Amino acid sequence: MNVIWITSDSFRRDHMGAYGNKQIQTPSLDMLAARSIRFQRHYAAGFPTMPTRADHFTGRWTMSFMGWSPLPSKVTTLAEMLSAKGLHTAAVVDTPFYVRDGMNYDRGFRSFFMNIGQEGSGAKKLKDGWHESQDRRASWRYESDHNAPQTFTTAMQWLERHYKEDFFLYVDTWDPHEPWDAPPYYTERYWPGYDGEIIEPIYGCWKDVPGFTHERLKKAHATYCGEISMVDTWLGCLLRRIENMGLMENTAIIFTSDHGFYFGEHGGLFGKMVYEMGQDGEYPKLDDWDKQLEGGIWAYSPLYEEIVNIPLLISIPGISAGVYRQVTSAVDVMPTVLDFLSCDIPEFVEGQSLLPKITDPDTSGREFTVSSIPFANPGDPVRSVDNFLRMLKVPTVTTITSENHALLYSPEAEQSKLYDLSLDPGQLQNIISDQPDVGKELHQYLVKFMRDTHLADYLLKPRLELRI
Repeated sequence: MNVIWITSDSFRRDHMGAYGNKQIQTPSLDMLAARSIRFQRHYAAGFPTMPTRADHFTGRWTMSFMGWSPLPSKVTTLAEMLSAKGLHTAAVVDTPFYVRDGMNYDRGFRSFFMNIGQEGSGAKKLKDGWHESQDRRASWRYESDHNAPQTFTTAMQWLERHYKEDFFLYVDTWDPHEPWDAPPYYTERYWPGYDGEIIEPIYGCWKDVPGFTHERLKKAHATYCGEISMVDTWLGCLLRRIENMGLMENTAIIFTSDHGFYFGEHGGLFGKMVYEMGQDGEYPKLDDWDKQLEGGIWAYSPLYEEIVNIPLLISIPGISAGVYRQVTSAVDVMPTVLDFLSCDIPEFVEGQSLLPKITDPDTSGREFTVSSIPFANPGDPVRSVDNFLRMLKVPTVTTITSENHALLYSPEAEQSKLYDLSLDPGQLQNIISDQPDVGKELHQYLVKFMRDTHLADYLLKPRLELRI
């Protein structure tokens, strides 16, 4: 048996047809969902990009013992375990943080392919210099030259050579992460007459930026939707290749993401975190490094459903399609792969295999789950959206989600928020003052979680109280 695991960065769950979106075109994912178990309440654990990959590769709550950092030497990865079992483990990625600056997320893969075309902050920082991604992007002529198409094409080519082997293939595209630069005909589906303008997110509240209008926000969102449809198109090419090779009969297929993105929700948030506004009344930009050094500080950055409730589709041969409606976590996917491949799940793995839930959707889910930037205190330098350090002005916000409620917890007084997801799925009404006992119950879940995962005392102590 084989496994193909596909991760698409920043892919909002509610932007897929299979999850109820009627405007955004995702026919390939909808087709995959039609043969999969669709997880309705699957939540990110570590946030954002590389903390999620650490969770995926280890099946552990890495937010409690590492940040955006290399994998510790004593941590064993899924690829290492499967390679030791004799599978050909391969990864095809374009997320630009796997191996640079001491990162080692290629560990355990027998074959590892890195597409260097994604323009992350490393490229933007150079300003007057040059970066390999700019060379790659300057050579783009056709849709097939773009990043997601290149990544899926490399995965298909690898399968052509190795499809008769027992394998684990991990495919990771950074799209639809910004910059949202799919070929214009994708964006034209959502913004007729699109002129090719690429709008960068603010990482703050768009209403606070002079001259930024709701129309520009909508245009930016259209370019994001265009990237989603491009990813879906090339994922569809991969699925057709899998079908042509006869692999549907012996291969589990997983699709998920690491987090979502805000496009104006909750008072106008546009990004996935929030910068402290500078003394000049402006937010820093990810590519404005002079201002980053002066005031590139993270402010209160809440993790609402748009960010942490992420898509998860799992297709397994012989298992009928269905829906699982209870709470699961990103740390659960890794042990699910081990379980499907009949491998023992080591005791250090903290996630729970989803295989029992796939075979019986009435199986109970988690009582609660935790989503968080790796724990840190005010003044700590953290890597939160890329591999560059920025300071925290306030503590990280941690979201604790139960069957009916979500607590967005902050150690600071009067900053925590509570929502009844069963009555208020859009999280518009903070009820923590009305239902403090519910907030305290979810906070105690967090306290237990932090102790169970051996969070360091200097991080644990400031979080032992709920200051309503």
